[in-house]
Amino acid sequence: MAVIYALFGMLCWGVAPLFGKVGLKSLDSITALVLRTLFAGTMVSAWVFLAPNFSTKNISPRTCFFIAAEAILATLIGDLSYFVALRRGNINDVTLIMSTSPLVTMILSYFFLSESVYLYHIIGAVLIIAGLILIGLQPKF
Repeated sequence: MAVIYALFGMLCWGVAPLFGKVGLKSLDSITALVLRTLFAGTMVSAWVFLAPNFSTKNISPRTCFFIAAEAILATLIGDLSYFVALRRGNINDVTLIMSTSPLVTMILSYFFLSESVYLYHIIGAVLIIAGLILIGLQPKF
């Protein structure tokens, strides 16, 4: 079941930059980020309030800290960087570079969370890096 969700997420993340690039033609990056965050926040808030099993009982200060850090890094700083790059750069280059974030996750999770890294992970990482090198060598016309 996780694979189905991952494939659906991949499809959404693959389509979303097309809408973002078009929307950024008439907006600056910060305004676009604010609008996107407001839309997403409104939808998630409505979903939460309609969910019958929503509860805040198990939310500790430690949990809040880690979720806040993730929000600042991913949603605020990461998405703002993405929007600036998307507005200024080629959508294909930007999305390919941004899609290498799992490499950072894999390396850091190995060292800080003791997550397992298998040979197929390393082979995949090498292929991603090789693809980036090929993109970097590509002549720009």
